[in-house]
Amino acid sequence: MKFIKKFREISIKDVTKVGGKNASLGEMYNELSSEGVLVPDGFATASEGFWAFLKSNNIEEDLKSLLKKLDREDYENLSNIGSEARKLILGGEFSKEFSEEIVAAYSDLGKGENIQVAVRSSATAEDLPGASFAGQHDTFLNIKGNEALLEAVKKCFASLYTNRAIKYREDQGFLHHEIALSVGVQKMVRSDISCSGIGFSLEPESGFRNIIHLSGVWGLGENIVQGLVNPDEFDVFKPTIDKAENPIIQKKLGHKELSMVYAESSGHSSTVNIETPLEKQDSFVLNDDEVIKLSRWILLIENHYNCPMDVEWAKDGLTNELFITQARPETVHKDEDKRFYIEYHLKQKGEILTSGSAIGSSIATGKARFLMSPEEGHKLNPGEILITNNTSPDWDPLLKLAAAVVTDRGGRTSHAAIVARELGVPAIVGTNDATTKIKDGEMITVSCEGKTGFVYKGALEFDTKEIDFGKISLPKTEAKFILSDPDRAFQLSFYPNTGIGLLRMEFIITHKIKIHPMALVKYEEVKEKAAKKAIEELTWQYKDKRDFFVEELSRGIAVMASAFHPKEVIVRLSDFKSNEYANLIGGRQFEPLEENPMLGFRGAARYPHPNYKEAFELECKAIKRVREEMGLDNLKVMIPFCRTIKEAKTVIDLMKEFGLERGKNSLEIYMMVEIPSNVILLEEFAEYFDGFSIGSNDLTQLTLGVDRDSELMVSIFDENNAAAKEMVATAIQKARKIGKKIGLCGQAPSDFPEFASFLVKEQINSISFNPDALLKGIENINKAEAVQ
Repeated sequence: MKFIKKFREISIKDVTKVGGKNASLGEMYNELSSEGVLVPDGFATASEGFWAFLKSNNIEEDLKSLLKKLDREDYENLSNIGSEARKLILGGEFSKEFSEEIVAAYSDLGKGENIQVAVRSSATAEDLPGASFAGQHDTFLNIKGNEALLEAVKKCFASLYTNRAIKYREDQGFLHHEIALSVGVQKMVRSDISCSGIGFSLEPESGFRNIIHLSGVWGLGENIVQGLVNPDEFDVFKPTIDKAENPIIQKKLGHKELSMVYAESSGHSSTVNIETPLEKQDSFVLNDDEVIKLSRWILLIENHYNCPMDVEWAKDGLTNELFITQARPETVHKDEDKRFYIEYHLKQKGEILTSGSAIGSSIATGKARFLMSPEEGHKLNPGEILITNNTSPDWDPLLKLAAAVVTDRGGRTSHAAIVARELGVPAIVGTNDATTKIKDGEMITVSCEGKTGFVYKGALEFDTKEIDFGKISLPKTEAKFILSDPDRAFQLSFYPNTGIGLLRMEFIITHKIKIHPMALVKYEEVKEKAAKKAIEELTWQYKDKRDFFVEELSRGIAVMASAFHPKEVIVRLSDFKSNEYANLIGGRQFEPLEENPMLGFRGAARYPHPNYKEAFELECKAIKRVREEMGLDNLKVMIPFCRTIKEAKTVIDLMKEFGLERGKNSLEIYMMVEIPSNVILLEEFAEYFDGFSIGSNDLTQLTLGVDRDSELMVSIFDENNAAAKEMVATAIQKARKIGKKIGLCGQAPSDFPEFASFLVKEQINSISFNPDALLKGIENINKAEAVQ
């Protein structure tokens, strides 16, 4: 055949003949099928067919003349130019030879039957590493019959001149008359009666390479692209994908209120959105085995192409088989230099108007501009913040004007999210209520500093700082993070560091779980009606409420352990005081009233106590799940506020009972040194622990007898006090003498260069810092080491 190439005849070398999309499909069909990757069979019209069509209809020169008239300053006539270009193509006729070849290939694909097919556009400069062309050209689904197929092919040809495609080529510097349009015709995957979605072979926000990110919806995947629904999301950890029982480290259930399905029509492409039944809204589109299977395929695809990939997948509702329907190079993070990073920090806080999934890691202020559709684009001025329900590729020219984008709907793989990343502007998607909570014309601040983005009322002040990580050398003394928020973990992993010296699980409990663990253990006994209702709303997916605690805690910890893998990550078991625990949902019923919670029912004394023992078992289960099911054995455990040797033995024995046995599966258990008894009896404590970490705040307050939270005593609380430093020095000396690792977690080494110098002189093994203090801390350690 002259104008047709079947997938079995196509490889990635054929981009100039069949475009990037079709070349990739042919490559995967031929090279990855033997690895188990399923790609629907099909064929493609070659670029020669497009050029022959233009020539036989005498429209090539007309198109050139038309595009010369394009206003390349303001693009005011873009709509008219695009419309006229499409009319020229739609008015043309296919040659008899071209039509017959398409019909013959279609018949061969269906083995003589008129099967349903997907008809996809593939430009000959498409899906190249520097230009994704994502969503610029049209796709037609559920096409059946010769006449409908030929009409769809012509419409694909015409989509080379959609307004958005013309503008995209102008922005990318492509010459219009050098680009041809190939059309891919694939066996239809009946995802309309099942599910479909998108996958990235990296974490799409930070560019972190060890994550495979999947999103999915019921029905056709167009709802994800258009951002019409908030999809389910899954994160899978690459290094353990073939080793761990379950490498899925994060799952998020989307609302999925709508499902796009095929409308009844005579062979033509027609779709309609229907309301998703509540039972399906409340269910994940993929089970764990399917998530892992798709992730393995995406990893195979990435390894084959040797670059991060953006993949589309679909599940056939008739056969329950999964398929890869498209794969292109991921373009946003491809050339990103991770040496350089700009830190954004709000200098003040304000009234939160709404929140959603954060795209990017920056901050923008400006006037909110509420638009219902691209036709209202004239209302948007450069530098304003676009507020809308959702966006599609037709919005692209407007998005280039906006300082930020906020949408009611959509997930991390929606059109608004993808384009915002490409443009480098902050976006917040899936807020559900931005268009009702934000007033048109009011000044707002869009802040994306973690996975959750916030829209604040007013123009808040913020700082920016450019950092060149390439100029920062790590000292011999290990520099670690103190970390609590999983949302920041992937981005922070690019900073110079040697792991996490203190992972505080309290943040996950207060922000993700929100419920007192004993209120989950003894749910039926919860007396307060409001608390019981809140627990039911948060845990409705779980028959056993305890599973909610284990799932949420394990996922939060797993994100941080995976972000820094294979570096050491030390998670501290819960160290809430009774007054803090009481503030959790249902907490007051299970907590004592104490005059001095700082010295009361906290740390190691709490874990074996009948009032908390069952909750402690949940903590242990979560950590065991991260280490053994998810395969993150770089995670170590630390016991806080352990007052006596007896407590140490009791807790170690209890952890073993709950599945965390010291030494088994290389598990190491550390102890916080924060009580004078820990320093005095450090050698005895060492019998039960693999290492130590000095909590300088608690150790200072207990050495000096000062409440560190008291404003009246603030002048006395001083980590540089001679007695406090003597305690620290003694602990380091004793640990080194018996060959145990010892570190310190606290603010002092970054605030006071002399304190860092003191620790280096005493030969401490590691120092852990809060994220905002890490770089200053490294600088102080380097200076101290230089003069030792």
